[in-house]
Amino acid sequence: MTSNHESNDIERFDDDLPGKDRQFVTALARGLELLRCFSPGERHLGVTELARRTGIPKPSVSRLAGTLTKLGYLDFSVPLGKYSLGSGVLSLGYAMLSSIDVRLRQIIKPYMQELAEYSRGSVSIGIRDRLSMVYVETIRGSAPIALQRGIGARLALATSSMGRAYLAALPEAERNLLMDQIRQRDEQAWPQIKAGIEQGFRDYADRGFCFSFGEWDPEIVGVGVPFRDSDGSLMAFNCGGPAFILSREKLENDIGPKLVSLVKLVSNVISRH
Repeated sequence: MTSNHESNDIERFDDDLPGKDRQFVTALARGLELLRCFSPGERHLGVTELARRTGIPKPSVSRLAGTLTKLGYLDFSVPLGKYSLGSGVLSLGYAMLSSIDVRLRQIIKPYMQELAEYSRGSVSIGIRDRLSMVYVETIRGSAPIALQRGIGARLALATSSMGRAYLAALPEAERNLLMDQIRQRDEQAWPQIKAGIEQGFRDYADRGFCFSFGEWDPEIVGVGVPFRDSDGSLMAFNCGGPAFILSREKLENDIGPKLVSLVKLVSNVISRH
């Protein structure tokens, strides 16, 4: 589950990362890195900040941003001298969300709403983007204390219940690759992070769901369950809310099993269509 805290998934661009891959176009990658710099609550960014966040030289940032502006992926504010995301990005995002099986959305929403109301929290489904999980659907309960996070919200892969559930369902080789990337991002914190992930694997094996008790955000708790769509795409559900509402006992003995049942029900219904 997520709160006002955002997962910082911005990585400085490194020309050496792709190595000698002849299929890798560095200029294109750099342009996409600029688009990744924008996050909720930060509408406008200048060349200096874009260069700092990506590690791309300022002259290159200026040329790339100018190109993206002409293509409609960025807008430039003359009074501010800064850039913001353009409508072209929205079109791509909408196309991506629309590509997710319409049947899946129709099937899951009533069940998600029921659990969100019962838990007095939120129920969401997400997909992975680098080392984050990104909400592609979310339903909030009607309780005024329900978390106000919507589609596009990002959660850390390593410390959220959704992220741990996703990792638990991956083939070993792919999982190990991601865990190595997580380790490289924060070597100092890795022992604690690794312990939490591995506990998530044990919880998934024993219970069918993973926990996050304030590890992603001190005020938020939740449970996560992986899910594979009919085309084999891996996603994950979560259900959670404020720690003062959802106790560990309730998550373990009530909400977690209900989320597992929800995912199984959705899987069974989809398999019959």
